[in-house]
Amino acid sequence: MSEITLIAKERKISRKSVINQLRKSGNVPGVFYHKKEDSVPIEVSESSLKPIVYTSETHIIALSIENKLEMPCILKNVQFDPVSEKIMHFDLQGISRDEKLEIEVPVLLSGNPVGIKQGGILQQSLHKLHIECLPADIPEHIEVVVTNLNIGDAVHVSSLQFEKLRILNTADSVIVSVVAPKLEKEPTAVAEGEEAKEPEVISKGKAEKEED
Repeated sequence: MSEITLIAKERKISRKSVINQLRKSGNVPGVFYHKKEDSVPIEVSESSLKPIVYTSETHIIALSIENKLEMPCILKNVQFDPVSEKIMHFDLQGISRDEKLEIEVPVLLSGNPVGIKQGGILQQSLHKLHIECLPADIPEHIEVVVTNLNIGDAVHVSSLQFEKLRILNTADSVIVSVVAPKLEKEPTAVAEGEEAKEPEVISKGKAEKEED
């Protein structure tokens, strides 16, 4: 898989007002951590972070802090502003190239299901898969072919097998399926000769009084 180089600066933990000013200047605060080592507060330009965050593929990041030796890592967490959806904070986890790691990889559907032509609806239940492998074996995405799916068919995790990675999701989890469309209920027809009756007004008591 491809690597993306990210240049960062080490920053000091400071007041919220300083962090807000950092964001206004076009930078994003973050943290880099690796195993039991002390975490390192960092900052990067928002423009350099966007290709890593806004992508449908998984990448190994070659992180360089203060132009020092590049360290391999992965994007572990991202926080967004609930209103503007701007990137507010991020976490990078350091990795060892000779040790397996757990990571989520996006699912890419391939093909046009036969069931769609039959009127079915394609439903994707899992958009990412949780896998374990060596860093060098992390795929940018996992392709799932859906061409032969008829109405009622589904692709389960158990149907995917790879030599260099292990999928950690439950084996019977459904990744994608083709389901029959929901039929709309037709309005009940009124039987011939039957018409909607006006509600009967009960006025027996009044009638008896008038007879007196």
